[in-house]
Amino acid sequence: MADASGRDAVAAVWRIESARIVGALARYTGDFALAEDLAQEALAEALVSWPRDGVPREPAGWLLTVGRRRAIDAFRRRSARDERYATLAHQLGEGGAATGADPAGGAADPDDVLWDPDRIDDDVLALVFTSCHPVLSREARVALTLRVVGGLTSDEIARAFLVPTATVQARITRAKKTLAAARVPFAVPPADERAERLGSVLNVIYLIFTEGSTASSGDDLIRLDLAAEAQRLARVLARLVDDQPDVWGLVALLELTAARFPARTGPDGEPVLLEHQDRRRWDLTAIRRGRAALARAEGLGRGLGAYGLQAAIAECHAVAPSVPETDWERIVLLYEALGRLAPSPVVDLNRAVAVSMARGPAAALAIVDELEGSATLASSHLLPSVRGELLTRLGRPDEARRALELAVERCGNERERALLRRKIADLG
Repeated sequence: MADASGRDAVAAVWRIESARIVGALARYTGDFALAEDLAQEALAEALVSWPRDGVPREPAGWLLTVGRRRAIDAFRRRSARDERYATLAHQLGEGGAATGADPAGGAADPDDVLWDPDRIDDDVLALVFTSCHPVLSREARVALTLRVVGGLTSDEIARAFLVPTATVQARITRAKKTLAAARVPFAVPPADERAERLGSVLNVIYLIFTEGSTASSGDDLIRLDLAAEAQRLARVLARLVDDQPDVWGLVALLELTAARFPARTGPDGEPVLLEHQDRRRWDLTAIRRGRAALARAEGLGRGLGAYGLQAAIAECHAVAPSVPETDWERIVLLYEALGRLAPSPVVDLNRAVAVSMARGPAAALAIVDELEGSATLASSHLLPSVRGELLTRLGRPDEARRALELAVERCGNERERALLRRKIADLG
């Protein structure tokens, strides 16, 4: 097999199976940090072996076997008579080497691998909860989740968030050390902790998608690969935890939001505002998936959470033939409900936009004025951007220009900055 084909196969298998492999190794070793290192070692060995020897018949099993062999080697180095190594070796049914592996370091035989399908879902779910543990910082949770659950490399994560690779590697290393120091067990949390921890998991996936759907910096408005990874993680979580309305609400929100991606940018990557988007370009399949997920969230009978309410807002846009024909009053009511459930200046700002469409810019400007002192929006371009738009509609161009110029100063994304400059130029 050609070298390039072998490397492509490694990349494809890793992206699909990495979470299951890391999860299985974490269960076998009881050590989350070690499991991730072992999986990376197996990946490195595959990058050498597969292009040379061909892709094994059971690629995921091959990687797991190599990882398990490395685990035993690591325990052996710690102590030849280590009780933990003896227990692990006994569980694997070995006399000193991993099943199908040469003790001298030869390639593993994929046919001898124990790949337990009944434990895969539990392993992945435990991996998700561990990677998103509240003991970690937000940045660490995002980086670790993308690495061990999403299968992204440090370079890919760094490119996605426009930070140096060394920064991502440091975050991942600190995260693993923090989990070890806090003695976080590799396990699905008990029922009394699951609700709190699930919120952390959902927040991490939402943060990843938000950065993908509207990049905070750089030259691209949308980072499709990052948004798609968040959608994939949300679907995986919904398969594993299918009785929680918040999970289905998040799936619905991501699908309905991503459905508009094809129409959100023009031929040169420039932003296209909602009122100018060609709705024929919206992804109807994604809209159907999103609406089905929202119906599932509502059907569980426990009411919609924050993500479900945002999905319901997105659904209003998805089914409307045009901006004027959108049910803006319903959107205002949904934002009011969202503001009570999850109070946030950003929610209030979005409500102001909806109020401007339903009741006029003057009513909306009063809401924006109340947000002027918000610390959350102090450095954001969103508040002056909305203010500038409202002042433009009210026929106050000088004030609108000052607000939009401030928005340009604060905005980190070059595509959005260009759009704001065009709005200033249109003022004359």
